[in-house]
Amino acid sequence: MTADFSREQAAMIAGRARVAGVDEVGRGPLAGPVVAAAVILDPTAIPDGLADSKELSAQRREELCVLILASALAVGVGSASATEIDRINIRQATLLSMRRAVGALPLSPDLVLVDGNDPPALACGCESIIGGDGLIASIAAASIVAKVMRDRMMARLSLTYPAYGFANHAGYGTAAHRAALKTHGPCPAHRYSFAPIKGVWSRSIA
Repeated sequence: MTADFSREQAAMIAGRARVAGVDEVGRGPLAGPVVAAAVILDPTAIPDGLADSKELSAQRREELCVLILASALAVGVGSASATEIDRINIRQATLLSMRRAVGALPLSPDLVLVDGNDPPALACGCESIIGGDGLIASIAAASIVAKVMRDRMMARLSLTYPAYGFANHAGYGTAAHRAALKTHGPCPAHRYSFAPIKGVWSRSIA
C-alpha cells in the first residue's frame, strides 16, 4: 500500500505550513543504535511509491532514499547508541533519537506526525498515528530514510567488528548472530541490557 499526503495537506490548510513525518528503526536488535528520521516533504515534489520501509526491498529503499534526500524540504536524522540504550532503556532511547532527528531538521516544523502511539515531547505540535508509516507520506519517507541510514551504520560497524556479520542482519538476533555471540562474546556495539547478553556479560569487561 502506498502512503498519501492528505494528512499533511489538511494540516497545511489549517495553517501548519511545515509538517514533518518521524519514524524510527532498530528497537529490537541486539546491537547497534536506534535511528530516527524526520522528513518535511515538498508538496510539489513527492516521490512516487512512498510506503512502509518494511514493505520495500533494500534496493527500492535505497532508490527512494536518494529521491527523498534530493526533493524534501528538510531531512533530519538522529540516533541513540547502544550505550545510551543500556543507560536509559530502549523506549527512552527511541524517544531521544526522535527528538534528535527533529532537532536536526534545518527548518522548524509546525507539526510533527509520528508513527506509533508513543510520541516524543516536542516544542511544536505532535500527533501519533498507529500504522502511520504505511499511511502518511512524510512518515513513510522518514521510515525509509531511517532504515537506510541505520543499515549503512551497521555495515560500517561490520567492518570494525567483522565476526558478527552486522552487515547481513543489522544486529537482529538471527541464528548466525547468536552463534557469533556464543563464540566471541559481545562487542562494544552490543546492547548489554538485552537478552541473551543481559546477566551474562557486562560492558565493563567488554
